[in-house]
Amino acid sequence: MSKFVKLAAVMAAGVVALGSAAGAKTLRLNHNNPEDHPLHKSMEFMAEKVDELTNGDLKIRIYANAQLGTQRESMELMQNGSLDMARSNASELEAFEESYGALNLPYIFVSADHYYDVLTSDIGTDILEASADKGFVGLAFYIEGARSFYANKEIRSPKDLEGMKIRVQPSPSAIRMVELLGGNPTPIAWGELYSALQQGVVDGAENNPMALTSARHGEVSKVYSDDGHTMIPSVVMISTKTWNDLSDEHKDAIRKAARESMDFHREQWDAMSAAAVETAKSELGVKFIEVEKGPFIEAVLPMHEEAAQKSPVVADLIKRIKDAAE
Repeated sequence: MSKFVKLAAVMAAGVVALGSAAGAKTLRLNHNNPEDHPLHKSMEFMAEKVDELTNGDLKIRIYANAQLGTQRESMELMQNGSLDMARSNASELEAFEESYGALNLPYIFVSADHYYDVLTSDIGTDILEASADKGFVGLAFYIEGARSFYANKEIRSPKDLEGMKIRVQPSPSAIRMVELLGGNPTPIAWGELYSALQQGVVDGAENNPMALTSARHGEVSKVYSDDGHTMIPSVVMISTKTWNDLSDEHKDAIRKAARESMDFHREQWDAMSAAAVETAKSELGVKFIEVEKGPFIEAVLPMHEEAAQKSPVVADLIKRIKDAAE
């Protein structure tokens, strides 16, 4: 029943969008973060640029807090053309387009600069465009820093993860990573994670420090173990159906706005992430610990070869990503 309700909401939003400005076309963009989150602010920046570049002929209306559906629901709605745009991340997108799997491998990026250089290179462009025949086209990558484990105990080595139920995204790479580290991967929807941590359904989770404050996970998980296992970007996408209906001028405007929003996002992310760490420490009492990464890297490195053997496409991307670090 909830899917019918969500679909009705999307259709109603479409009616509102059509009548929002005479003569203007309005695209609906759904995501699951709050309006004060850096991702929302970067999407607002992109929307403002699109409006400016098209003299108001094309607009983007952003729906925060999963108003039009969860990330998975948004993907399905976008693929069938019921929703124009959505924001997800490479981890969840791996199930829809294999190319994103290369970005999800633990420790494939050697630094923040290497990470951003890859996303803004032809490697990133190839990944964004790979899904056009699957119902959606990627427009922009938004960095979200490095992901680490958080729980109510220190996780200083893979041995500390043994027997722990760790929430992961519904991604083969995330599940395999936690398995290799000795934990029990438990896929749970983002909106249900706070209560799952609070009630002990899971023992911990993994994400960037922003999750401790924006989602208030620091209220129920008091130790952040900074192992930095993955750097997984968010992705802003557009339905292939919507994209094909746009004029070349509008496509160029969206591409330009999306690219500029990537740089805007990187600048604000670093500052807001640092602020989130301080807030988590001072207001929520979260303890941050540095972790020796060597044992974690050794445990998960087989994933690189496994991924390469499963897909020639991913194998090529892995090689290109690693070559870019040299």
